[in-house]
Amino acid sequence: MPLPAMFGGRKGSRGVVNEKASGDSSSVHSIEGTMAIDPTLNPGTLSFEEALASSRYCWWHGAPSWRVQLHDVDVCHSYDVGRIIGTGIFATPSSILGSVGSVGASLLLWVLGFSLSFCGLFVWLEYGTMFPRSGGEKVYLEAVYKKPRYLVPSFSPPMPLFWDLRLPDAFMIVAAGRVSDRWTERVMVFVTLLQGFTPKIGIWVMNALSLFKIFILLFIVIAGWVVLAGGTRVQDPHVNFRNAFEGSSKAYATAMFKVLNAYAGWSNVNYVMNDVKNPVRTLKIAGPLGLGICAMLYLLANIAYFAAASKEEIRNSGVTVASLFFGKVFGAQAQKALSVFVALRYVRSIYSAPGLVIHSTQRFGALLEYIRNVMTVTYSASKVNQELAKEGIPLPFGNRFWASNWPTGKSPLPGLIVHLIPSLIIIIAPPPAVAYPFILNVEGYPQQIINFFIVIGLFWLRYTKPAAVRPFKVWWPLAVFFLAAAVFLMVAPFIRPANGVGDTPPLPYYLYCLVGISVMILGVLYWAVWRVILPKVFGYNLIPRKETLDDGTVVTIFSHKKTE
Repeated sequence: MPLPAMFGGRKGSRGVVNEKASGDSSSVHSIEGTMAIDPTLNPGTLSFEEALASSRYCWWHGAPSWRVQLHDVDVCHSYDVGRIIGTGIFATPSSILGSVGSVGASLLLWVLGFSLSFCGLFVWLEYGTMFPRSGGEKVYLEAVYKKPRYLVPSFSPPMPLFWDLRLPDAFMIVAAGRVSDRWTERVMVFVTLLQGFTPKIGIWVMNALSLFKIFILLFIVIAGWVVLAGGTRVQDPHVNFRNAFEGSSKAYATAMFKVLNAYAGWSNVNYVMNDVKNPVRTLKIAGPLGLGICAMLYLLANIAYFAAASKEEIRNSGVTVASLFFGKVFGAQAQKALSVFVALRYVRSIYSAPGLVIHSTQRFGALLEYIRNVMTVTYSASKVNQELAKEGIPLPFGNRFWASNWPTGKSPLPGLIVHLIPSLIIIIAPPPAVAYPFILNVEGYPQQIINFFIVIGLFWLRYTKPAAVRPFKVWWPLAVFFLAAAVFLMVAPFIRPANGVGDTPPLPYYLYCLVGISVMILGVLYWAVWRVILPKVFGYNLIPRKETLDDGTVVTIFSHKKTE
C-alpha cells in the first residue's frame, strides 16, 4: 500500500478507519508531512510503512493488531519510570560522594544530572516525534548521516554490548551470593523466554514491578522527612548539611557518569515506538512526566540518606547506602526485614564479607529488583537489535532470522537472544567489585559520543531541512547545553584525577574511555570490511532488495553481483 493511501485510511471489513477515530492523527501527520515535504528524510533503507509492518500495534491504522502493545501514556510512563529507577539511586550515592568528597557537591551533581537528562530528553523528543519508529539513536543518526551508506547500522552492532552493560544489577547478585545455583543466569534465560513467548505477560510483570519500586522509593523519602523532623533514633540529622561543601574534590566527570546512569531510561520509549499507540502524543507526555517524578524522588532520597548517616558512614558503606539508611533509622532487625523490599542489603558482602551466604528472603528481594530491570532493558534492546537486522547488515545465520518475530510472530525472540549471549558473558567473566563501577563508566562514555553526534545532527537538520514537520521543537539553548556537557564528559575523563588512580583501581583511570572508543571503532572497521574491502577484493557489487518474511517483517537483503 503506498504512503498516501495508507495515511488516508484503511479499507477493511468495517469500512475506512479515519485518523480522528484512531486517535493517532498527530503521529500520522508527523510522518505524512515530513515525507511529503522531503522524502530524503526517511532514515535507513526501509520506508515507514515497511519499518512498522510487523509492529505489535498497527498505530497508523488506529486499530490493535493481534500482537501485544504498550498502549498509551499510562503504560509508557510506567515503562520509563521502571527503567530509570534501578540500582542507581539505591547503590551509587555512596560512590558519588566518594568521588566528589562533599554532600553539597553530591546533591548539586544530582540536580545537574537531572538538568542534563531533561535537555537530552527534549532533544530525543524532537527526533522521536519527527521519526516515530523503533530504534532510538540508530534511527536518528541514519536520518542525518546518510553517507557513507550503511555506516550507521554497521556502526551500531557493537552497541548491544552497551545495552548489556546497563545491567549492573547482575553483578549485585553474583558478587553477593557467592553461591553455585547461578540464579542470575537463570533469570536472564527466564526473562528472555518470557518476553519471547508471552510478551503480554511480560509487560504486565514490568508494570507491576515498576509500581513496586516507586512504593519503595516513596517509603525512603517519607522516612527521610521523619528523620529530619527528629522523630527517629538519629541524633543529629542536620550534621551533613552544615558546611555541606567541605572536602569537595575535582573528580566530577566520573561521578557525573554514575549520576547520568542512575537517570538512564528517559529515552526508553524511543526504542519501542512501533509498539506504542499514538506515539507522538504519548512520547511528549510520558517522557517528561516519568523523568520529572524520578528526579524529584531521587533528590529527596539523597537528602534522606544524608540525614540518616554521616559522610564517613556513607562513604564507607560500599555501594549499599539504602541498606545503611534502614539500619540507622530502623535498627538491625528492621534492616534485615526491609532488605527484602529494597533488595540491596546483600551487596555489602562485595566489600566487607566475601563468602557470605545471603538468606532466601534477601535473595528473593534481589531477584525482584533484578528481574524488573532486566525485563525493561531486554525488551528495549531486542527492538534495537531487530531494527539493525532489518537494514541488511551481514550477521551470523543471516539477518532474516535476527529480524524476524520467530517463532510466535508476536515478539522478536532472535533479538532477545542477541541480547542474552553477551549479557551472560559479562555477568560471568569479570570480578564484580571492580566491574560494577567500571561498567557504569564504560557504558557512559560512548553514550556521550553518540549524544554529541545526535545534537550536531539536530542543528544540521534544522539548517538543511527547515520545512520538515516537527511536532515538538526543543529550545536551542537546551540543546547547546546538552552538547557542551557531552563535550566536557568526553574530554574530562582523560584528565588525571587527584588520587592518580580513579575509582576503579588497579585499572588505569582512562581505561574505560579507551574501551568505549575501541568498541565503536570496531563497528567502523566492520563496515569497512563488508562494505568496501571484501567487494573490492572479490570483485562484486552489493545489490539490496527487500523481502517480506512470513510474520510480515520487511527486511533488506544483499546479493552479490560480479563486476564486469
